[in-house]
Amino acid sequence: MTMFNEGNRALQDKYGGRAVADKIVELVETDRFNDEFKEFVEALPFFFLATSSGGNTDCSFKGGAPGFVRVTAPDMLIFPDYDGNQMYKSLGNITENPNVGLLFMRFGAEEGQGALYLRLRVNGKATVHDTHEALASYPGAKRIVEVAVTHIFPNCPRYIPHMEMITPSRHVPEAGKDQPIPAWKEIPPIAELL
Repeated sequence: MTMFNEGNRALQDKYGGRAVADKIVELVETDRFNDEFKEFVEALPFFFLATSSGGNTDCSFKGGAPGFVRVTAPDMLIFPDYDGNQMYKSLGNITENPNVGLLFMRFGAEEGQGALYLRLRVNGKATVHDTHEALASYPGAKRIVEVAVTHIFPNCPRYIPHMEMITPSRHVPEAGKDQPIPAWKEIPPIAELL
């Protein structure tokens, strides 16, 4: 799979960016997790997931305890699908079109402050598993999403703000603990359906 499509190339040519784009890809693009990429991804408590199918495009926040995303092979990662709003926007798109983009970002360290990477793009093909050997190791998980990686691209961090996490979400599943009921599930017309 190539990094650029015809639209990318047309704009690179229009604005004089093709040589720079090609050099950046030559220097940093890969299809394998190295130790630093693996450590970065597995330490984060969230990422953003982009999916699409037909006219349906979706970008979703995915969160959990650090380590909820696991690199299981140099070109593979998994993450749990937790209880959600039952619209299945991301999973439905994956079922029809497995091509996904994952954006991992660290907000708590500024460039030059010991942060090796602040932003990592991971593209690949996803599969949704109702049964998976890792499912039991994720408290509260309903399914596992597995991504076969096609591109890994550390991206320029210069516009990422420095922010600190105050407290993790109280909804992150923990072994042996009941999750609090989200407020939207208590809205009468929805509660009646659940």
